[in-house]
Amino acid sequence: MWKAVAALMLGGSFGALSRWGLHYWIDSRLASSSAFPWGILVVNTAGCFLFGWLFGLFENRAWFSDTLQLAVFTGFLGSFTTFSTFSWNTLELLRNGQSGLAFLNIGLSVLLGMIAVWAGFALSR
Repeated sequence: MWKAVAALMLGGSFGALSRWGLHYWIDSRLASSSAFPWGILVVNTAGCFLFGWLFGLFENRAWFSDTLQLAVFTGFLGSFTTFSTFSWNTLELLRNGQSGLAFLNIGLSVLLGMIAVWAGFALSR
């Protein structure tokens, strides 16, 4: 039990730090030129790709233990991918009267997420 908790905490910490770092880096370069949440879109797409790629790569590997799976998929990727933030950004766009950007964010996030998870899985094969 404690091993699983430690794995989740460690993976979650690295995932949250990675999400914040990438999101901050991207948005700090584009903030003055766009209201669109590019940082979160990139984070979500990269997270979907990593999930597909790592799942395909490590599927049926005996050494990829349940604890390691918790650390990687639930901890790291669960903290890294940010669909709650995506939802909030979309709501903010709607509240600010930018419905076109809101729907663009929804469409791109879903489409690129699906393409990325497929590409990551296909690449791992």
